[in-house]
Amino acid sequence: MSGPLEGVTVLDLTRALSGPYATLLLAGMGARVVKVEQPGSGDVARGNVPYLGRDGVDRLPRHDDDLSIPFLERGRGKLGITLDFKHPDAMDVFDDLVREADVVVENFSAGTADRLGIGWAHAHEVNPRIVYTSISGFGADAADSGKAYDLTIQALSGLAMANGRTGEDPVRVGLPLGDMTAPLFAVMGTLAAVLRARETGHGQHVDVSMLGALTSMVAVEPWGGYAATGMEPRTGNFLNRLAPFGIFRALDGDVAICAANDRFFARLPAAMDMPELLEDPRFARRAPRAANADEIHRIVGEWAAELTVEEIRKKLVAADIPVSRVRTPAEATADPQVLARGETVPLEHPDHGGADGVYGSGIPIVFSETPAGFATPAPHLGQHNDHVYGELLGYGPERIAAMREHGLV
Repeated sequence: MSGPLEGVTVLDLTRALSGPYATLLLAGMGARVVKVEQPGSGDVARGNVPYLGRDGVDRLPRHDDDLSIPFLERGRGKLGITLDFKHPDAMDVFDDLVREADVVVENFSAGTADRLGIGWAHAHEVNPRIVYTSISGFGADAADSGKAYDLTIQALSGLAMANGRTGEDPVRVGLPLGDMTAPLFAVMGTLAAVLRARETGHGQHVDVSMLGALTSMVAVEPWGGYAATGMEPRTGNFLNRLAPFGIFRALDGDVAICAANDRFFARLPAAMDMPELLEDPRFARRAPRAANADEIHRIVGEWAAELTVEEIRKKLVAADIPVSRVRTPAEATADPQVLARGETVPLEHPDHGGADGVYGSGIPIVFSETPAGFATPAPHLGQHNDHVYGELLGYGPERIAAMREHGLV
């Protein structure tokens, strides 16, 4: 069965993570994604460690066909072609690709696509119905944006200072959220614009900034309200306004406990064999619990420290209180339920298959009629040149051979 985006063709000019993750999602939902890379070098992610090949997983590439596992993650479901945009003949080929596409996605630094002659204005002139999506650090209209990396975006968005505790150093989130938040909004914007283009025949420019996307999510928490009321904004593994709410150390690991409202907390003291907590005016209601968060977290922490994770889990599950073991990323991505739903999937090399324990992200959306997923592994550099240039654009073998000979592809 085909995916929900069958019939949508995406020209993928992206590299690294933010752009490729957006086109990965589009590919996983059934779009035909044509990934364009620089001849000879390709996407910078091809050099990311570790590698997967005929000998399994290694920190270093041992063979010419070993591929970066991060690239295997981001390149799935895509047709891989090469095209040198600095070649004098590149524009004719680019224009032919744009005429066949519904969507272009790029994540160059702001202004770079225009300087190369492949920006929104040119693509729109070639194909008025094209949806042209730009992901950049600070927005396509940023005059002096500088370079954007996940860490700099986490720092500028306030996310790094939202983690940790007051008085401690800023804390980088262990996932590249600066890179991965923008693609989610980019995909939403792209699909909305495609619907509009199908209705009107006119495409548009979809402009998403990494900083804006992540900052908009940081703003979900009431940081201004914290400052105005004197509440402590940085509380580490605990959320004081919902106390007791946090990660606690048990005898054999860590456990997350979320007694976030009066209904849940009303059952917690009995589960802890400490019914007197319900009679304590500091804890009986949500607002005073928030004001005394450090104390209730201390009490719950001392209780948890005397029990195993499984003992805590059984007691709180029986009391219908949200609780979970803290798992490692490797454990989480290998969860049988998550794998069964296609939310994580085994990663495969295009020639040598997969390796035990090597998983990548799936499409965490279950469609009842048009299943999502990745039909093919990531391509070798230029693997589909003949297919795309020959079958999609209709170029003859002689022209394709000349393109290779002259370094165009």
